[in-house]
Amino acid sequence: MVKEEPLIPRAVIFDMDGLMLDTERPAIVMWTKAAKELGWELPEEIGLKTIGRDEESTRQIIVDFCSPGFPYEKTRELMRDLIFNQGEKEGIPHRPGLLVLLNHLSRLKLPLGVATSTPREIARWKLEKAGILERFSVMACGDEVERGKPAPDIFLLAAKRLDQAPQNCIGFEDSPAGLTALHAAGIPSVFVKDLVEPPEEVLRWVWRRCGDLAEAAELFGP
Repeated sequence: MVKEEPLIPRAVIFDMDGLMLDTERPAIVMWTKAAKELGWELPEEIGLKTIGRDEESTRQIIVDFCSPGFPYEKTRELMRDLIFNQGEKEGIPHRPGLLVLLNHLSRLKLPLGVATSTPREIARWKLEKAGILERFSVMACGDEVERGKPAPDIFLLAAKRLDQAPQNCIGFEDSPAGLTALHAAGIPSVFVKDLVEPPEEVLRWVWRRCGDLAEAAELFGP
């Protein structure tokens, strides 16, 4: 068996929630908690369907389940307050192996970007509370593009800000919507599972799958 040579891209682009930061589980819990405080039932499985989606898609998924009368804006604000209070008190936890991978890429002097559906102000706060904001030279956020994931816009914007062609980048994702967006952008993808297993038609687009972010460091050589 011929050993495959490690790939050294010109830049690496990361999703944020669920990929670098362990924020998807708390967010789903907080959506359910916020809805309950306002007198609505929002099962966690509905929250799972919103993973990786932009604001408009998330709204549509939740309202379609709950009914047009669901107080989406009020619930979202309460959910964000709950997350903010927890983050200010406890910080934002990393996904396993994050610092191992970031340190390795830093040694290789690769520029790093973030491509997240989260609005910029909130994304910066999360990355700062996680202690990794300064690791990234660019960000592309959900409130800076017309179409969110699974459209490719966020990843294309991140590649543009990194001054690289999409095919010269590698993208990391944990969600089906994000992997679809990377494929549409022409960026080879690395999948690291958090909560959701993508369908086979999405997995066939994935360049590599890794058990955690530390394992992914091996893709880029010693």
